[in-house]
Amino acid sequence: MASANLELVRSIRAAMERGDFSATEWADPEIEWIFADGPNPGRWTGLAGMTDSLRNFLSAWEGFHAVADAYRELDDERVLVLTNYRGRGKKSGLELEQMGAKGATLYHVRAGKVTRLVFYFDRERALADLGLTSEAGSS
Repeated sequence: MASANLELVRSIRAAMERGDFSATEWADPEIEWIFADGPNPGRWTGLAGMTDSLRNFLSAWEGFHAVADAYRELDDERVLVLTNYRGRGKKSGLELEQMGAKGATLYHVRAGKVTRLVFYFDRERALADLGLTSEAGSS
């Protein structure tokens, strides 16, 4: 049976996979939002920072969404989602799916809210940062 944290992350991901990034009820009001790498790395705090960062990022893409490959519960507070990115760069015309863009997202959950969210556009970097290997189990 999946944990409450895993179920929360799966529900968040279901909307994101449809390209719907509008919901915020799952986020702690002081959420730490991080792009660890990629086209616009940075760190933002709070719902306003999260919303502004995401809006800025999404404005560069047509049809951006991330499809989950696997979910990994790392401990009582962290869930890692391995993802495939899809979408096309508005200026470049670059198709992420054709590039095999594989990333990861790390969710830190406490008391039913996501307190920290870290996006990696480079899956191998995420795994290395977390001391994991590609072969580690998934759920």
